[in-house]
Amino acid sequence: MEPPENYSTATSFSVPFEDAHEIILRWDSTASEEARERMIFDGDRQEVDLYLQAVDEIQKSPWLDLKMSSAISLLTTQSPVEVDSLNISDRASSYSSSSWNLFTSSARSSAEFDQEEFGGDHDDGLDPIQRADSTNSSSSYRSTSSIREIDLIPQEAVADLQSIAKRMISAGCLRECIQVYGSVRKSAMDASFRRLGIEKLSIGDIQRLEWETLETKIRRWIRAAKVCVRVLFASEKKLCEEIFYGIGTSIDDACFMETVRGPAIQLFNFAEAISISRRSPEKMFKILDLHDALMGMLPDIDVVFESKSSDSIRVQAAEILSRLAEAVRGILSEFESAVLREPSRVAVPGGTIHPLTRYVMNYISLISDYKQTLIELIMSKPSTGSRYSGDPTTPDMEFAELEGKTPLALHLIWIIVILQFNLEGKSKHYKDASLAHLFMMNNVHYIVQKVKGSPELREMIGDDYLRKLTGKFRQAATSYQRATWVSVLYCLRDEGLHISGSFSSGVSKSALRERFKTFNAMFEEVHRTQATWFIPDSQLREELRISISEKLIPAYRSFLGRFRSHIESGKHPENYIKYSVEDLESAVLDFFEGYPVSQHLRRRSQ
Repeated sequence: MEPPENYSTATSFSVPFEDAHEIILRWDSTASEEARERMIFDGDRQEVDLYLQAVDEIQKSPWLDLKMSSAISLLTTQSPVEVDSLNISDRASSYSSSSWNLFTSSARSSAEFDQEEFGGDHDDGLDPIQRADSTNSSSSYRSTSSIREIDLIPQEAVADLQSIAKRMISAGCLRECIQVYGSVRKSAMDASFRRLGIEKLSIGDIQRLEWETLETKIRRWIRAAKVCVRVLFASEKKLCEEIFYGIGTSIDDACFMETVRGPAIQLFNFAEAISISRRSPEKMFKILDLHDALMGMLPDIDVVFESKSSDSIRVQAAEILSRLAEAVRGILSEFESAVLREPSRVAVPGGTIHPLTRYVMNYISLISDYKQTLIELIMSKPSTGSRYSGDPTTPDMEFAELEGKTPLALHLIWIIVILQFNLEGKSKHYKDASLAHLFMMNNVHYIVQKVKGSPELREMIGDDYLRKLTGKFRQAATSYQRATWVSVLYCLRDEGLHISGSFSSGVSKSALRERFKTFNAMFEEVHRTQATWFIPDSQLREELRISISEKLIPAYRSFLGRFRSHIESGKHPENYIKYSVEDLESAVLDFFEGYPVSQHLRRRSQ
């Protein structure tokens, strides 16, 4: 298109009203084929400047003021020329809106940045927007704490948008300016949300999802939310400040909120849905992840949404954080109750570690990994019984013995106390007292090992209480040995074998034969039974075998040495002295392996 004849290419120029009218009509897409094919801001700089001057000239028209005061009055009372001028003004304002659409929609969405803007080529599989959250080396954004503000559009486009905004507002189109800007930028925001995997789900939709699905979504949300707050929203705010700088009327904040209010609510609705969802122990750690992520973002949220008009966003984030903290406290309390009341009554085979013990100790080991957060969230002591309560369904715990520990540490100790209390109840389901003691030994030993294996857990629980636990499993081991071996070793005593009389050697062979038979039968039964019992910890298994051997083998060797000759001098000694010392030593090695052995002991020597 050629400019009017009286147009000058000088730096400063003005356009007569008649020429301004003609220029506006030239770019009216309803009247010009060329205007339908391309937009003014696709042209060269002279055409753009001429068009803007034409808009300025139209806006200086006295009929524009009349239009702003009463468009209806103008349409009914002004001359045809005046109405024509009003239409020209409308076209100018409309085209400003179209041009605005052109620039703001062509601005890059935050998921489309060139990798070079973030420090060169990357082969880490991350979107540039995700990389912006993890890098500090870039010349295309300025950093404020964790915030990384990125140039969403070229600076020359910002200048043109400033020109459009000033003219729209000067024409009295403030509301339209805000609406058009917000509409176009929200489209770019929606594209970025899709790229980041942020779905449009209601709180109800989120709460109906399976927890396994939600776990994956929480991980994705945490990554995406950091990018949204620190890059996407911050950059949108920066763009608004640049475009509307110096215009006044707080339009920059109005346009910013018009753009991000909906997306921000959509973003935080996910965390809110999690914070008010049904509580259960398996949700604890993902909720803690969510809490820590939101806590880390809160200072950035306060910076990005600092204006009064964005109070609701800041308040929503703070309230969600508070509800997440309350959810964590509630879950911990419910977990304690679940451990205490866990109802399973079927004894685990072989007296091995109960699934509840593994679950609880793995759970509190994970709790210790979140120590820093939980120390701040858990502020009250657990609700426990005391030795004076007289409640047989709740164990005792005296806080006076644990003075100086944090409420979190007291909760962890309380969980171990109620776990042991529950296990003691389960041990009563074993008909064999020896197996009940072995069961408690296995489980308390596992508790001790899990505490020792976690430096954070050990620090919180403390060595004093750890020594108390160690004493408990050793006591259980001692109780097992007494329940099993006292009666066996009783067979190897001298009492009841000696007789008095001048015609006797002093030993009752019949009593001695009976004693050997009783020992053999008892040992074989113990061997047959306890080979199927299981001690999972190899070191504990070996220690208990050694302890058994240290009592059994010397006693048997001594007994055999004192009375072997009395049996061997009679008939069929092999029926009574069935096993050598070495046979017993070998047999003890079968104990606690968790599988049956042959019915008869393996006799390796005679």
